[in-house]
Amino acid sequence: MDNEKIDQIINAHQGKPSSLIMVLMEIQSLNGWLPKEVLSKVSEKLTVPLTRVMQIVTFYKTFSLIPKGRNEVHVCMGSSCHSRGAVSLMNKVQDLIRIRPGETDSESKFSLESGNCLGCCNLGPEIIINGKHHARLTPDQAEDVLKNYK
Repeated sequence: MDNEKIDQIINAHQGKPSSLIMVLMEIQSLNGWLPKEVLSKVSEKLTVPLTRVMQIVTFYKTFSLIPKGRNEVHVCMGSSCHSRGAVSLMNKVQDLIRIRPGETDSESKFSLESGNCLGCCNLGPEIIINGKHHARLTPDQAEDVLKNYK
């Protein structure tokens, strides 16, 4: 991660400690994840204790302390999707991309996450890949969806 870009992001927020979440979001958007050395720099520059920075990044699911794949796959496991076969869909996705929720494959092609509700209960079970919803999927359809992401 480019230190100059980190400084630009922090300076754009005038180095205010109250901008911590926005600074972290912008850095992650730029970098895809938040390395520990970046968190230390943000802590120092914003004069926020590193323990507080760590509380924030571990509390909010949007932040990642590990590199993410080029394609972020989210499988809804909420009650509506669950009752429509989300477990089978998740098992098939895991078999196809060979990782489990919270992991990134060795080629950084895919990251997999599960969620309790992704907001489209009437469309379940569903997968969201890079923000695009793929609704009413069966396990057999998962391969056709995933092959479109490289």
